[in-house]
Amino acid sequence: MTIKIKQSFLAIVLLATSILSCTIESDTTTPTTTSTTVPDVYKKIYGATSITSDGTFITIKTNGTPDHESPYFATTNALYKAYTGTTFGGSEFKKNPNVIANQSFTFKLPINPVAATNHAATSLGVIGVALNGVAFYNQYAGPNNQVLTTEIASFDKYYGHPTATSQYHYHVEPLYLTTVKSTKSGLMGFLLDGFPVYGPQEESGTPVVSSDLDVYHGHTHATIDFPKATYHYHFTADAPYLNGNGYYGTAGTVTQ
Repeated sequence: MTIKIKQSFLAIVLLATSILSCTIESDTTTPTTTSTTVPDVYKKIYGATSITSDGTFITIKTNGTPDHESPYFATTNALYKAYTGTTFGGSEFKKNPNVIANQSFTFKLPINPVAATNHAATSLGVIGVALNGVAFYNQYAGPNNQVLTTEIASFDKYYGHPTATSQYHYHVEPLYLTTVKSTKSGLMGFLLDGFPVYGPQEESGTPVVSSDLDVYHGHTHATIDFPKATYHYHFTADAPYLNGNGYYGTAGTVTQ
């Protein structure tokens, strides 16, 4: 009887050891993980309400409204400020009939952008996000890709204006960012393809003009934010201002 009990106990011990061995072996298998760390450069988008990463895309949420004064805010808004004077390019400011209202943007940008095989054209509407959460637009006015010559006069003191759907945006240098929040050579934001946008000067202080850039309105070299060098766009005082023949990389998405 004693022998049978010992044999049974031994069998239980062997079974438990086998189970434990399998468990340990399984636990030492390297798991597949996804990085959720947001690189510091994206944290410069101070106008975001949320910035997250899944390791492949950076997701940025903003309300799309500027953090500076504008005559396009409702008169009851603390940032409302009437304006008379000149705007971008020396044009005499002429207010359009639209007003600024909160938006609900969700930008999804590739975290490791690369040059596209086929460079898609930018469309009318949102093509990127500024540091203050405001949308970037391309060099055309709606509805039929018209040049900005007439529309420029409606840019406010800081060179932005709203659409008929109350969506405030910048087509040209965002003056509040280049003169108050940052500098003429600083990071201004990102286009939907994930590549950064800089102001109208190099870090040396040299002005950038369109002829210095490629057909997409950018070039590649190191910056303070990207010391290993990256492709990046520049705002310029001459057309096409921000983007040329389309996105250099493959565009992510924006929903609203």
